Amino acid sequence: MDIEPGLEASVEATVTADDTAVALGSGDVEVLGTPHVLALAEQAAVAALRDRLPAERTSVGTWAEIFHTAPTKVGANVTVQARLTKVDGSKLEFTAVVHEGDRQVARVEHRRAVVDRSRFA
Repeated sequence: MDIEPGLEASVEATVTADDTAVALGSGDVEVLGTPHVLALAEQAAVAALRDRLPAERTSVGTWAEIFHTAPTKVGANVTVQARLTKVDGSKLEFTAVVHEGDRQVARVEHRRAVVDRSRFA
């Protein structure tokens, strides 16, 4: 497995009505919902691992801690940068930071495990 701390990837997204706390059932305001923040962080972590795992292996999320510190309105663009911070065998730890422009709106500490795809067949 060619995986070492320091791997990074980013994803960009425009907040839509489907991504809001109201649509996701996590609140009653039309701003980026925390569940979608987690989904974006996971997408960035998966992107960091792209082409690093053999075809018979994949990674799955196992834990997350989310610090959602500022609202993001529908129509705003966000960038999520994930960085692999620790590797312990098949256990991987990431930090993902979410920005709207220059403003940090969230940080996610996220763990993934590398597993055999056949477990899910």
